[in-house]
Amino acid sequence: MNVRVLDRSDRRAVAALVDADPVLNVFVASRLAAGVLERHAPGELWGYPGRTPRSVVHVGANLVPVNTDEASSRAFADRMGPVRPFCAIVGLTDEVTRLWRDLSDVWGDTYAGARAVRERQPVMATGRLCPIAEDPRVTRVTASDFDAYFAAAVAMYTEELDENPLESNPYGYRRYVKTLIETGRAFGIIEDGEVLFKADLGAVGGGVAQVQGVWVAPKLRGRGLAAPAMATVTNTVVRSGRTASLYVNDFNTPAIATYRRCGYTDRGMFTTVLY
Repeated sequence: MNVRVLDRSDRRAVAALVDADPVLNVFVASRLAAGVLERHAPGELWGYPGRTPRSVVHVGANLVPVNTDEASSRAFADRMGPVRPFCAIVGLTDEVTRLWRDLSDVWGDTYAGARAVRERQPVMATGRLCPIAEDPRVTRVTASDFDAYFAAAVAMYTEELDENPLESNPYGYRRYVKTLIETGRAFGIIEDGEVLFKADLGAVGGGVAQVQGVWVAPKLRGRGLAAPAMATVTNTVVRSGRTASLYVNDFNTPAIATYRRCGYTDRGMFTTVLY
């Protein structure tokens, strides 16, 4: 077959594809590091062509293409089947747009009927310490602050994705936020039991850590809190020897300005298709 599920014997080939651009491919790099090629691991990596893959796609909660072209995109779409197994398609704009088109052509409304599309999401990154001062109030979140942090995470998710995770996936989202805290990947400013700022490290792999879930309490927006707080998170990543990356909706001009103040520069363009 032209498409097959990859296994540990394909690790070197997948790593070569991912390493071609560690910033743009950090999600798949993180899944590779987490053992996605092992038997019974959550999620799968599919490769095309089967014998010597030059294109891969991660199939899990997110569908993430890497180095796909017209032939591989159509082959992956043909293989997917009529029951959609993922909640979003995320990746480089050209690849996501093509894969979404192919899935829709082959299988119809199951894939064509997206809930929302974020067409332009600049990917930004920096490997240098920020040129602005940090906010010393930003610390790693601990279990004792879970309730406050979880409430802020729900608010961020609902605002960003126009979907309340307590309705769509209450147990899974609660477990996810708990894992972020337990693994030291949740950062925040918390005063008197209230979260003023939060940010997480999502995908980590290939020498890159992707910052996500950035949120400022609505009453404090526009007061200059975000940039110094982001500087603290970013510098924590850079001091660990990694490049800090993120992607952001192009219409969120205040956030983009904040990231530029912290030294982030453009590295590519993502598109996200949400179901």
